[in-house]
Amino acid sequence: MSAPATILFDGVCNLCNGFVQFVIRHDPPGRFRFAALQSAEGQALLAAAGSPLTAAAIASPESVLLLEDGRLYSHSAAVLRIARGLGWPWRLAGVGWLLPPAWRDALYRFVARHRYRWFGRQESCMLPTPALRARFVGSAPVAAS
Repeated sequence: MSAPATILFDGVCNLCNGFVQFVIRHDPPGRFRFAALQSAEGQALLAAAGSPLTAAAIASPESVLLLEDGRLYSHSAAVLRIARGLGWPWRLAGVGWLLPPAWRDALYRFVARHRYRWFGRQESCMLPTPALRARFVGSAPVAAS
């Protein structure tokens, strides 16, 4: 069995946290694990993948990344691959692959650019419940700066 794919997300973004909760609810087998981009663990995963992100870059539209089989996916490709991994009926989001990547990514960047204004942000990264702690890389989320 391959290692679980890791979703790296903006831990202070309410939209991103809602997305993580959605994935948790629809991924009972635990195919995905999670790491906040602001956490030391998230930064270490990105560095190991050859893509270290600075604090300024975390606030950019790169709000959800997927590390799967040693490859880092961003923007719409990350979201569509995650939806595919959730199975039916979420696989239907795969019709998004029919759109040109530039269009998909433009929509992704538009939403990501406005996510704090539309959905708000928290002062620190979410703390997983004890039952979900095993699905999160590392155990100590870091407060946002």
